Amino acid sequence: MSDTTRLVVVCGLPGAGKSTVASAVADRLDATVLRTDVVRKELFPDPSYTEEESRRTYEALFERADDRLAAGDPVVLDGTFRRANRRREARSLAERRGVAARLVRVRCDERTAKARIRSREDDPSDADTDVYDLLREEFEPVEDPVVVDNSGDLDATLARVRSLF
Repeated sequence: MSDTTRLVVVCGLPGAGKSTVASAVADRLDATVLRTDVVRKELFPDPSYTEEESRRTYEALFERADDRLAAGDPVVLDGTFRRANRRREARSLAERRGVAARLVRVRCDERTAKARIRSREDDPSDADTDVYDLLREEFEPVEDPVVVDNSGDLDATLARVRSLF
């Protein structure tokens, strides 16, 4: 599928390693990474994480992805995508553009994810362990994802990405 995948959605909880996986996928596909954390900070320098901010963040993310896809460039979307409707929007975008889509769910054991969150420095994400707990409760089931378990070492994660893309 690596020759035809043009839109990849990388979703999962904070600290799971979404950005690591998204970057590895982008390297494999020579794709542009669009990250919700970065888009949100561009739109809202001091975000309050309201539903309206989230709506506008994903709207801008999808607009940017659409522009890249229209130019013929593969795109990797990096975000929690905790709501099923956001994942459906991404698939709809791919369908409208006539490109293949792939959904990657990054998983990680809770202890490792929370340790990663606590050790973050200079990261666009504002998520802390309380946000992790909240999003874990709110995360809607993911249909037909490719799963990358990022609980172990980086080499194993990158090997999994290479096997998929």
